Amino acid sequence: MKTVHFLLQGKGGVGKSLVASWLAQYLRKKIGKNKVSCFDTDPVNQTFSRYMALKPEIVNILDERKNINSRVFDGLIEKIIASSAEATVIDNGAATFVPLLNYMKENKIAELLEEYKIKVYFHVVVTGGQAMNDTLIGLTTILEDLNGLVQIWSNKFFGEVNFEGKQLENFSIINEFQDRIVGIIKMENYNPDTFGGDIQMMTKAHLTFDEVQNSELFSLMPRQRLLQVQRNIFDQLDQQTFSGNVLPQEK
Repeated sequence: MKTVHFLLQGKGGVGKSLVASWLAQYLRKKIGKNKVSCFDTDPVNQTFSRYMALKPEIVNILDERKNINSRVFDGLIEKIIASSAEATVIDNGAATFVPLLNYMKENKIAELLEEYKIKVYFHVVVTGGQAMNDTLIGLTTILEDLNGLVQIWSNKFFGEVNFEGKQLENFSIINEFQDRIVGIIKMENYNPDTFGGDIQMMTKAHLTFDEVQNSELFSLMPRQRLLQVQRNIFDQLDQQTFSGNVLPQEK
């Protein structure tokens, strides 16, 4: 079955495009480079499109009134359906979060894609720190308004994702919708002098993990550290399988 992966979050600057790049790299490694298509619909920060190795296509989905141009997004959906690609990754900007959700809800996009045997996944970044409430609101909105499975990415860069001693996996919203949630990928808050600095350098240059291993910008130790980061993320993704697995019911 073909899959489509939407990166959605109403809060900007939480690592969504980074997640899109990591997810696309993982899928390309698993099913083949030519079997994964990538699109960047962010009208403000087209960060995903700068990862040239992933060959993302820019899609301008806003009209002059800053509304979703339904005809353009119609064309994107039709392109996904007709495509021979086995997986599609779509990075969407925070600026288009609300109008895009309204469009997808009104046109029952997830249901339509399912009819064409395309499994729909929504990837949502949740962060710690001051942005946690905003990112949880984005997650809740997606779970309440859209059908399809949800993969959560817990980004600890801004702080631990917990509240009153509860970890993210024990939040009420997770328990309420656990039949829709594939799992939680944990993005560690790495030491900025080592792993964190290496990740920042890689993302600033918009390089993939494979490109880092052949880049003169990185010496031996940064390459090895980034290889560890890649293995950590990819191993977690391996456990999700994107085949409809869900979190176990709480006993």
